[in-house]
Amino acid sequence: MNEEEIEQLLTANQLLYHMAERGAWKGIKQNGLLSTSALLDLYGVRGDRRFALESARRGKIESLRGPGLPVARLRDQCAMNDAGLNRCLEDDMTPQEWYKCLNAKVFFWLTKDRLYTLSNARPYRQGEREVLVLNTRRVVAAYRDEIWLCPMNSGSTMRRPRRRGPRTFSRIGDYSFGDRPSKERVVELCVDYGIAEVKRFVERVLVVKGTRTVAELAL
Repeated sequence: MNEEEIEQLLTANQLLYHMAERGAWKGIKQNGLLSTSALLDLYGVRGDRRFALESARRGKIESLRGPGLPVARLRDQCAMNDAGLNRCLEDDMTPQEWYKCLNAKVFFWLTKDRLYTLSNARPYRQGEREVLVLNTRRVVAAYRDEIWLCPMNSGSTMRRPRRRGPRTFSRIGDYSFGDRPSKERVVELCVDYGIAEVKRFVERVLVVKGTRTVAELAL
């Protein structure tokens, strides 16, 4: 992407959306918006349990606990599985490598439509989730060198999974923005490891059930 394309992206997508479990905002304010790998570091998770949470599919929500820390919950990865990944992974990448690649990043949707597709998916629609709404321009200004862009839903292998691998994510300067369909040139924006002082970028924290906003939390 050149500077003109970056400006197009920021103008068209002024907000970023991150869905978290209910009750997560308290811990996020305290410790930052962290990737799975960063949370495992913070909570001192090692050995076999770390491998199961970071390098393998999580079939259910997993809770992390540590002295002086609030409970953190890692969302399940029900929309993805080894069989689907084995059909679509490229460049000899293994499912374990793909899971670890995703778990090293914090993910954002660039549109409400994408957010609602997730929050209204069958496993989630009956419960409440917390949605962080961030200012895209400020995030990009602060984390430009740690940002990846992705043209697809990287966490799903449902139906006909798209091909993916080490080259699926691109840094901003390397992303082929003009080659993508104009309707949705970027699907996911990701940040390496985490955003420590995330409150600087958050504009609203919503409680969402399905596609309905049922409350707004204090910042």
